[in-house]
Amino acid sequence: MNTKSRLVILVAVMASLLEIIDSSIVNVALPTMMGNLGATLEDISMVITGYAIANAIILPVSAWLGNRVGRRKYFLSCIGLFTAASVACGFAPNLYTLIFFRILQGLAGGALLPTSQTLIYEQFPKEKAGTAGAIFGMSVMIGPTLGPTLGGWLTDTFGWRSIFNVNLPLGLIAIAIGLMAIENPPFATGNEGKKPFDVWGLVLLVLGIGSLQYMLERGESNDWFDSKLIIFCGIMTAVSLPLFVWWETRVKSPIMNVRLFLNGIVANGAALQGILGFFLYGLVFILPVFVGQTFHYDATQTGMLFIPGSILTALMMPFIGKMLGKGINPKYLIAVGFLGVMTSIFMFTKLSPLSSKSDVLLGLYVRGLAMAFLFVPINSSILSQFNGITMGEVSGILNLFRQIGGSMGIAFIGTMMTKVGKQHYADMAPHVSLLDYNTWSAYNAAKSGTHMSHSMGMATQAELAIRSLYGRVQSQVFMLTFQEIMFIMMMVVVLAFIPLYLLRFKNKTVKVVDAH
Repeated sequence: MNTKSRLVILVAVMASLLEIIDSSIVNVALPTMMGNLGATLEDISMVITGYAIANAIILPVSAWLGNRVGRRKYFLSCIGLFTAASVACGFAPNLYTLIFFRILQGLAGGALLPTSQTLIYEQFPKEKAGTAGAIFGMSVMIGPTLGPTLGGWLTDTFGWRSIFNVNLPLGLIAIAIGLMAIENPPFATGNEGKKPFDVWGLVLLVLGIGSLQYMLERGESNDWFDSKLIIFCGIMTAVSLPLFVWWETRVKSPIMNVRLFLNGIVANGAALQGILGFFLYGLVFILPVFVGQTFHYDATQTGMLFIPGSILTALMMPFIGKMLGKGINPKYLIAVGFLGVMTSIFMFTKLSPLSSKSDVLLGLYVRGLAMAFLFVPINSSILSQFNGITMGEVSGILNLFRQIGGSMGIAFIGTMMTKVGKQHYADMAPHVSLLDYNTWSAYNAAKSGTHMSHSMGMATQAELAIRSLYGRVQSQVFMLTFQEIMFIMMMVVVLAFIPLYLLRFKNKTVKVVDAH
């Protein structure tokens, strides 16, 4: 591999890390931003929702846009726009300005991930697709782990605006390296700009994906279909996406090659990525709630908890890449990965308020090991079947389905925590009565432990005892809900073996084919 290829890989990794870290770095700064900007939680959450919606819209058409304007110009322009929008977010004077530039950042960032993935894969021959997958996979795994930890440290040390301004030097370095190293491939020089622009395709895509992503991101907070806006988004999704597919099969210059879904490799690969995203983002959503309630961890401590497992994933990925290069069937590796995921979820179903930090870490180690068996084989085996512009289109589809799967996982878990939690509370509350011997004993024990509260002007002993009982009930309700959600997640992961069984490779995944 020559120096230019190494520089291309470096700038691609930097760009993908910028995008992935920024999708999660904001989460921990929301409380600080609320106080600084005088916004409610629902208002400030649009900073995350707007980015996610814009990101999802661009992902499936990033290859088409790069082909239309020239991939070098498109990729470097997106890095520049992403960097400029980040700085603008850091200097935003009010909430509405922040949301506007955050959406602009998401539009630019949506191009970085699939284009970076394509650039990395093109630097390797087909028999080393596993190595390419390992390099890209490490950035994909490290990003979500670094985001909350880095965001918490920057917010506590320099203020919330620093989480955006930190992108300026990194973005400028990436642009400088990209100008030196990246060149247009023959299939993406910008000649496609002469073809007719698919206006209706773009409109239907924006309406369909945008409405779906908004519904998933804000459904729980808006009480789902009790909200007229969520109902409207559901109708728009149900109407726009089928119309989009119908239109793209008829137009001469489609904005997205939907016929790729007729290829079983793409369809089954997208399904695997969706289930992977469901588990990956869903677990990252619910496990911090568990450690926050059980161990009283803050955001930085929670982020640190995920780092060892992610390091294990990064260390294992090169070995998985070498195994693919030796000709091991990727389906076997993927099966091992999903079995490992199911094992880790089963371990999490055994957690309780009496669990220790080591119990959580052990499950995260198993998860980290399993992820190495999934990211590299899924991406490498599928992308190695395609060349040129088609590889970029497939990369966009895989990344889109992983993100949509993640949004579905978060929406599902958020809804389950509310609905199932209420049901468990309703089931348990009638059994907590002072007529019950165990309840009466716990009540008296709580009273005896608060004998000084009344003399200090605080609540009475009886009131504090009742609150103590209520807290214990809520703790048990949360644990029952957590275990039930983990069990359902395990059942969802089992479904991954259906598309895995149906996955059939037309070419050998180690066959050498010129990607240019």
